[in-house]
Amino acid sequence: MNQKIKKHFLEFGTYTYPGLYQEKLKNDLPDDVREIGLLVRKNFIHRTTLAAGNTDTNADLKFGDMTKVPWWRQPEDDVLVTAAAMLAELYRRDKSGFAMDREPKDKLVLTCRFVAIMMASILKSKGIQARVRSGNAPYFDMGEELGDVSTDHWINQYWSEQENRWITIDVDGSLSLDENFDPYDMPNGKFDFPANAWLGIRAGKIDPQHFHNAGGYRGKIVVVWSLFYDFHSLMNSEIIYLHGTKYGDPKKFDNLAETDFEKIDSLARLMQKPDENFDELVKIWETDKDFRLLTGS
Repeated sequence: MNQKIKKHFLEFGTYTYPGLYQEKLKNDLPDDVREIGLLVRKNFIHRTTLAAGNTDTNADLKFGDMTKVPWWRQPEDDVLVTAAAMLAELYRRDKSGFAMDREPKDKLVLTCRFVAIMMASILKSKGIQARVRSGNAPYFDMGEELGDVSTDHWINQYWSEQENRWITIDVDGSLSLDENFDPYDMPNGKFDFPANAWLGIRAGKIDPQHFHNAGGYRGKIVVVWSLFYDFHSLMNSEIIYLHGTKYGDPKKFDNLAETDFEKIDSLARLMQKPDENFDELVKIWETDKDFRLLTGS
């Protein structure tokens, strides 16, 4: 990987910048990625875990006793959208900061995007190239009602100088896998990156109904959402769930012209190999209003 790309993925964006906490992340947290991941995961409660209580993946209370969480605590995805905000609230609730034994009442109620942003923020603070990736995960048990689906999910990749490769990790899902693989060095093909999924759907090789979004959507639009989340994340701008491009409007999506789909195809082909096509992706980022300007809340 060339030096320009290495520099890019060391840089903070709006969402990953830790502010005044950067030195604490660099010096106070462990250097081992697995240890960092477990520590981060132990300080977050996923909204579905809070809703389910002490059942399913939390039957052993690995995420803490949900009965100890205040009844008025709600999901905080729309409130703590940046690493700096998450860190400030983490330390406000308990000045010890990241702790393996943090009380459930003091944990942050946030989903996978936020865990991925926090991991990227910590790794960048430690001088390790990192990036957030968005797509779909087929390795969670989504229950009989949904069946065999690949649900929307956010993960990380970090650059290993020793191995000269990106290592893909899933910190948020690391304690809830429905399959036997290492979430801190995920095999190729385990995660459904949206560029591959979109082009597979367009070629008629993949059933679009295989892809599911937590908002209750299925089909091509789910993959388009992930594609643009992933594109923005590669540009160090890990936009929130409610943000998207003009192509992601559910009311207009089915009426998009074929030329619109072909334009998305072109972006997806570049994103299949983001390092090889980095300069072209940056050019799109800097010039294409359709792919950069956001709609939504």
